[in-house]
Amino acid sequence: MQSELEEKKEMQQLRDDIMRLKKEKNALIMTHYYQRDEIQEIADFIGDSLALARQAAKTDADIIVMCGVHFMGETAKILCPDKKVLIPDKAAGCSLADSCDPVEFKEFVESHPDHTVISYVNTSAAVKALTDIVVTSGNARKIVEQLPEDEKIIFGPDHNLGEYINSVTGRRMLLWKGACHVHDRFSLEKIIEMKKEHPGAKILVHPECRRPLQLIADKVGSTAALLDFAQKDDAKEYIVVTESGILFEMRNKCPQKVFLAAPAEDSECQCNECDFMKLNTLRKVYECLRDETPEIFVDEEISKKALKPIERMLEMS
Repeated sequence: MQSELEEKKEMQQLRDDIMRLKKEKNALIMTHYYQRDEIQEIADFIGDSLALARQAAKTDADIIVMCGVHFMGETAKILCPDKKVLIPDKAAGCSLADSCDPVEFKEFVESHPDHTVISYVNTSAAVKALTDIVVTSGNARKIVEQLPEDEKIIFGPDHNLGEYINSVTGRRMLLWKGACHVHDRFSLEKIIEMKKEHPGAKILVHPECRRPLQLIADKVGSTAALLDFAQKDDAKEYIVVTESGILFEMRNKCPQKVFLAAPAEDSECQCNECDFMKLNTLRKVYECLRDETPEIFVDEEISKKALKPIERMLEMS
């Protein structure tokens, strides 16, 4: 069994090798807030889906290593077709993206031909290709409010986010019935109990969570919005109702504050992790940079169609 000292030496060697390869290959390591701490530590850029898309669109790197899930790699490839886009573990998918099958979504869209189609960024390239505007949790409200009040809208795939946008905009968007396996399983009862134990703590909730959780929140917002709120707010404790990977950056930005991970309904521990996000490891980051695989590819025709709604999102946000 590997000793703690040996493990630390191995991790440091991996970090050193990653930095060397990154420089040699002009590679950019882009990391989502939900990644493991050790991956966030070596990242060139950490952000939510919107920030990652913006960064990908303007980078001059030859290689992008997307430490996130598959749809994030696809989005980077669509925006940067001339660059090599890698993902540490190709099995890092997304339950929300998987809840929206392109064939079924196409039938749904075609059955409502007079609707503008807005798709969450957590979708496959094939679903984006059926879309008029892509949005993230950070810009969905802003983009929807730019459309005429009487415009008929399809919103997919996240039903909870769509319901939240309807509630704050007064719209009546037609919602696809999809959900994130992480955000959909937070326990309202356990969070209320946690609040009783920490009465001064403010509750931060991601809009992919169910409506009852949104209603008890002090702040509903994207990961970036929740992080920004915590930095500017004067509370000392926060109950964080989103994937627990964000706690690394929250604690890094606000070392004087306490951040508590909200529990899931089916878990005894006070955490809620995305199994897909956690598939990526420091060793896999090193190996994918070394071997330049697994590489993300997107069908050229689908890529061209998907690029338009992504570009429209970037213009409107």
